[in-house]
Formats: sequence, C-alpha cells, structure tokens
Amino acid sequence: MLMVKKPLKIISWNVNGIRAVHKKGLLLPFIEKYQPDILCLQETKALQGQAEIDLPQYEEYWNSADRKGYSGTAIFTREKPLTVLNGLPQAIIKKFHLTADGYGDPCAEGRVIAAEYADFFIVTVYTPNAKDDLSRIALRHKQWDPAFLAFCRELEKKKPVIFCGDLNVAHTEDDLANPKQNEGKHGFTLEEREGFQHFIEAGFVDTFRLFHLGSGFYSWWSHFANARARNVGWRIDYVLVSRALRRRVKDAFILPEVLGSDHCPVGITLL
Repeated sequence: MLMVKKPLKIISWNVNGIRAVHKKGLLLPFIEKYQPDILCLQETKALQGQAEIDLPQYEEYWNSADRKGYSGTAIFTREKPLTVLNGLPQAIIKKFHLTADGYGDPCAEGRVIAAEYADFFIVTVYTPNAKDDLSRIALRHKQWDPAFLAFCRELEKKKPVIFCGDLNVAHTEDDLANPKQNEGKHGFTLEEREGFQHFIEAGFVDTFRLFHLGSGFYSWWSHFANARARNVGWRIDYVLVSRALRRRVKDAFILPEVLGSDHCPVGITLL
C-alpha cells in the first residue's frame, strides 16, 4: 500500500517570556488551534518547569540562559528527535572567539538548540541584538553570524538543515515598514544585513519569500505609537532551509493575529 507522507507543520515564535504568555492564557489555545508538529521558541526567559505548561503530546527540550529571566530557547516536538544539541560546539566557539563582551557571554545565553530527525536537522536560534548603541555589532558581524552559519553548514554535511528563529535583522527594505528612517540602526545595519546575506549565499532559502513578495509582512512591532495596529513593523523572524529541502516546502506563513508577545509566530508546512 502506498504511504502518503503527512505534512509537517513547523512554527517558530519569540514569546518574549513564556511564563507571561502562558499567564495571559494565550499559549495553550495557540497550540491547540495551530497544532504545530514542531514548535520552536525563543526568548523563553525561564527554566523548564517554571511555566507549568502541561503538554503531554510533546517532548520538550530547553536551553535556558545562565542568567535568570533572560534569553533562552526551547523546542516542543511531537516526534522524539534522534539527538539534541544545546548551544554551539566548542570548536566553533573557539574558532570565532565567542567570549563574553560587555553584556555577558553569548554562549551562556541559551541561544541555540538543534534537534536531529531522520531526514533533517532543525535548529532554533535567538540571535544577539546589536543594541541601540551598536555596542554588540562587532559580536554579530565578526563572531556570532559567521559562527552560527558555520554550525549550520557543519550539520548540513550530515543531512539538510532547517533553521528558524529571531535573527534580529531585516534583510531587505521590503522587510520593514520604514527602511529609510532605520538605515544604519540596529537591526538594519549593513553588517547585520550582510550576515543574513551570507546565509543566502551559502544556499539557505528564506522560505517566506518563496510564497510572498513585497512589503507589509512583519513579525515584530514596537510597543510605541500603536505600531502593531498600524502594521508598522519589521520581519526579523525567519524559517530558512537547505536548498535540498526547497521543493518540500509547501507553504510559509506569518501569524500576526496571534497575540501575547511583541513578535508573532512564523512557520512552514513541509512535505
């Protein structure tokens, strides 16, 4: 009998504090409505168990920051992964000299989890913010972005890679509502945009742009000036896939109707 492969729904969301979203009564209804097969979270700001979430249908994997109430990532998955890796490998950390800066150690901030499945890796990432004064721009440009790309390429030697999360950059002018006003500001510097472009040049595909061109599609909005209601936002949350997976991506979406965070979820459907 011919087996029909079930579509796989992968959703990524920077929750900006999982306990806060859960306390608002928004997390479980979101999961119930959208039924992700794999849910990747960033900025959890919690240890496993602190949010008291009951999701028996999911395996949970957390990489929490050493600093309490800060950063952190998690993967909730219906299918148990073959392996799970927390953080970047020591060889890559050493190669790119990823050590503490004025804000702390980016490798102790729970920013990366990778889960291995039969035919791909999925990686979720919470990329360091360059900061308003650009004091972390050197970390981003010279260390973090190339180190993370090197990690994904290393995984890709074994099998294709899906990576998703808050990359803290708008890649092109179409990815934010006011590009001219924000040129050179954190999230839209030449250095950060170049870091993203290196992912594209390495063969990774920005899945959302396979289905949606132009501006007006955003995943983050400032709390000020009623920005979300006016859709004055930025697209800084992404799902990228290895070129080998491109034809398996049947849909890519942003869910601006999902509230609870200053970011909204993004995702793909994979066959």
